[in-house]
Amino acid sequence: MTDKIRVLIADDHAIVREGLRAILEALPDIEIVGEAAGGQDAVNKTAQLKPDIVLMDLTMPGMGGIEATRQIKLHSPDVQIMAFTMHESDEHFFQVLNAGASGYFVKGGSSAELISGLRTISQGAVYLYPAMAKKLLDDYLKRAEVGKEKESFAGLTEREREILKLVADGRTNQEIADLLVLSAGTVQTHRAHMMRKLGLHSRAELVKFAIRRGIISLDT
Repeated sequence: MTDKIRVLIADDHAIVREGLRAILEALPDIEIVGEAAGGQDAVNKTAQLKPDIVLMDLTMPGMGGIEATRQIKLHSPDVQIMAFTMHESDEHFFQVLNAGASGYFVKGGSSAELISGLRTISQGAVYLYPAMAKKLLDDYLKRAEVGKEKESFAGLTEREREILKLVADGRTNQEIADLLVLSAGTVQTHRAHMMRKLGLHSRAELVKFAIRRGIISLDT
C-alpha cells in the first residue's frame, strides 16, 4: 500500500460523493482515486483503480452495496469495504458483514468518526459504528447462550427430559409420578438433577428455557 490511503467513493447521490470528496481530500493521508454511482460501477472501478478502501453506500439502484461488497471481496479480497449507510437495521448490518465488509458507518455520524474508521480498516482492523458494535455484541452473547443451553440440554437423560417437559407444562410432582409410574420422591430427585444440570432455579426459568428450546410453545 502507498503512503496514502486510496479510497473509492460509491454512492448514487452526486452531492454525497462531492461532500465526501471535499472532506477526505483535505487530509494528508487519504487520496480519492475515483467515484462510482452504483454497485456494478463500484465493482468495475475497484478492478480498474485498485483502491485500498471502497466507501460503499448500501442502497443503490441496480446492484446494491451488499452484493457489490460480495463481488469485490470475491475478486479483490485485499480491498477493504466500509459500509456507508443510513440503515441501523440488523438485516443490513449482518448481511454486509457476512459479505465481507470490514467497517460499518451510519450516515448520522461525524466526519471525524468516519475518518477514524477509514484509518482503522486501512490497517486491517475492523471499525463498527458504536450502536452497531453493541448489536454485534448482543448477537454474540445470544449465540453463546444458545450454545450453552444446547450443551447443557444434551447432558440430560431421557427421563430428565420427560420430566422437564411435564414440569414446564405445569404438572405437579405427584401428577408426573402417576404418569410415569414412579414415586413422587424419585420424580423430585430427577427434577433436582435436571435443574442443576441446566443451571435453573425456578419453574419460571424452566418454562423460559423450554420455550427457547422449542420443548413447549407459547400456546402451551
